[in-house]
Amino acid sequence: MNGVFDGWTIVFDLDGTLVDTAPDLLGALNHVLVEAGLQPVGLGTIATMIGHGAKAMIIKGMAAQGVEPESHRMDGLFNQFLAYYEANIALGSRPFQNMVPALDALAAAGATLAVCTNKRQSSTDRLLAALELTDRFAAIVGADSVPDRKPHGDHILLTVDRAGGDRSRAIMVGDSRTDERAARNAGLPFIFVPFGYETETQEEIGADAVVSNYSELVSVLLGFVS
Repeated sequence: MNGVFDGWTIVFDLDGTLVDTAPDLLGALNHVLVEAGLQPVGLGTIATMIGHGAKAMIIKGMAAQGVEPESHRMDGLFNQFLAYYEANIALGSRPFQNMVPALDALAAAGATLAVCTNKRQSSTDRLLAALELTDRFAAIVGADSVPDRKPHGDHILLTVDRAGGDRSRAIMVGDSRTDERAARNAGLPFIFVPFGYETETQEEIGADAVVSNYSELVSVLLGFVS
């Protein structure tokens, strides 16, 4: 399989795709809620909000308790969330099963790897460094490092550019409708991983292929490059 992925860029979402970040995101949210005099919530309350930003999770977590945050308080709540999250970013977050061997196999076969995430750049960089994953990626592009974030297709295309890749030879791997829409807007194939935080099925999302475990990723991707 030597060189079979030469010239191809594989772009990955982060939360729910490469890494199960739910435990630490939930921990940060519950810290904010408790500090605001509310009760902590369970993962089921905010799972579908992961990938949409901290403010969406805060709003959902408060709404579950019948509270609507005042708009002038949101920046403070967000900053509180971010400070706690970045200080505790890898307490429970872990790569999904077989992800690291799959990345190593792709790199050994010539693929260029990149991360395109709606997570803030500072949090993204901190998380990947804590998990010792940074060096595997030619580009890591957070939401605040581009003019328009996913589902805008340019977020993915700029990630490919920064990785030194060819836009016509790139594939997106993600776990959400947002990733799928971004891939379509960028004109790229979309591989869906159903173990993330999306509630819709492969059929509902309309993915080009599905990978239920990273042990399947290389063989699935071969179908797009051969």
